[in-house]
Amino acid sequence: MTVQDVAQDPNQTVNGVWVPLLLNVIDSIEQNKDNARFQFRLTNRWVDAGLSRSRIKNFFAVGQENDSRAEPFVVDSDEPAIVSGGNSAPNPMEWVLHSLASCLTSTMVNHAAVQGIEVESVESALEGDMDVRGMLGMSDEVRKGYNQVRVRMRVKSEADAATLRELALFSPVYDILSSSLPVELVLEKI
Repeated sequence: MTVQDVAQDPNQTVNGVWVPLLLNVIDSIEQNKDNARFQFRLTNRWVDAGLSRSRIKNFFAVGQENDSRAEPFVVDSDEPAIVSGGNSAPNPMEWVLHSLASCLTSTMVNHAAVQGIEVESVESALEGDMDVRGMLGMSDEVRKGYNQVRVRMRVKSEADAATLRELALFSPVYDILSSSLPVELVLEKI
């Protein structure tokens, strides 16, 4: 099954997720645990001052190299002007928040889809607190990155908030961050 097959039977989607394709991946992993090994990668090049550019294209998934993207995604990261950046793109710390928000959302939506739970809408607001003295080398007692991250998700669904929160917590980005710093996740139904 491929994503192109969705057009042939759009009635098998929940939350925009083509459930048969996702179940096919799960079945493939159950048949061969080596298929659970995924590898995502990118290349990055410094451009100037705080600006760097990443290119993201191929990845390894379900036992094979995936080259389904015709062109690479090109993603810039820059620093705000206040720290001598060009302010042309989100800074790396903002990209971390974006990664967390998008991963929590897609993880919850995909897990909900497999369970037949419809989700009408998801909105998130994130805040990351940082004391830059650590990054600037001004204090060895201050963490270099975020001290805490707060996530507020508003989800419209028939499912209860506790169930939706459990589904969101399967997020690999949440796991990465919450294992190294406190990440508070509040999910409320709308």
